[in-house]
Formats: sequence, structure tokens, C-alpha cells
Amino acid sequence: MELMKCDITELDVDAIVNAANRMLQMGGGVAGAIRRRAGEEVQRECDEWLRRNGPVPVGGAAITGAGRLRARYVIHAVGPVWGDGDEERKLRDAFNSSIRLAEEHGVRSIAFPAISAGIFGVPREVSARALLGAAADYIRSGRCAVPRIIFCLYDDETYRAFSEELGRLGGET
Repeated sequence: MELMKCDITELDVDAIVNAANRMLQMGGGVAGAIRRRAGEEVQRECDEWLRRNGPVPVGGAAITGAGRLRARYVIHAVGPVWGDGDEERKLRDAFNSSIRLAEEHGVRSIAFPAISAGIFGVPREVSARALLGAAADYIRSGRCAVPRIIFCLYDDETYRAFSEELGRLGGET
């Protein structure tokens, strides 16, 4: 498990995770940055996925190509909106859904943002606790088929929250 303060769209990994909404509309935040960098084809693939499958449930994920990004895939993970209840479980579910899709597509390296810690209003500390906890559980499970898991964090405060949480977990990887 790695923490980085960086632009997720610039990473050289197999897959990046988009903090998505249920309708896979890539407007602002992480999604907007991915759309601008990857090109419109990722949004077109999201629209096609939505036509075939319907909205993605909170805690679920969908996968598309990555357009012009270095990554091969974008995994669109739907996190909770703060105040809807059971946010930590839903964030853990979003991590696990993303990892399952990554495994199904042979991904060996993946980068996650601080899902729901932006416009969805989940406190950074809650996102960190849920996502890093889910990642640690996945790594400890012994079935870890995705050996490189990066948390790509966009600002100092978010990086600090994730770093402190990783310290509480004992820095385990």
C-alpha cells in the first residue's frame, strides 16, 4: 500500500479509480479531471454501460477503458454521500467492488482517490479509515491478486488524514 500526493490522471498504473456517482456522469472533482485528461470516449463508455446495466449502486463499481490515460482502465466506484448512513461500510464496499473488477481484468497496479471525500462530503478521516482498512484487510487475506495499491491524494489535508490512519494501522502493507 502506498500513499502519494499527486494527480491520479498522470500515474502509470493498470487502473485508476474514479470517485463516481450512480449515473456515471463525469462532471467535477476527480471525475472531471479524468474526463478532461482521458477524453470523451470514457464518458461515452460510461453512458453505454449505464444503458446496458442501469445505475451503479452505492458501494458498487463499473469499469471502462481509459482513453488517453497511461492506465488501461478506469474503475468507477460509487461512494456514499455524507449523511446517508453507514458510510464506512459503503466505502469499504466501493473498495472491494473495485478490487474485484481489477482482479477480473488482470490489473496488477491500481490507484484510488479519497472516495467521497470531495463533493459527497464524507470527512477525509472517515474515507481514510474505511478505504485503508479495506485495503489492509484485502492484503492480509492472502488472496491479494493486485500487488500494488496506491492511494493518490489531492491535497495536504487529505494526505495527512490518510497518513495518520495508515500509522494507526501500524503502517501495514
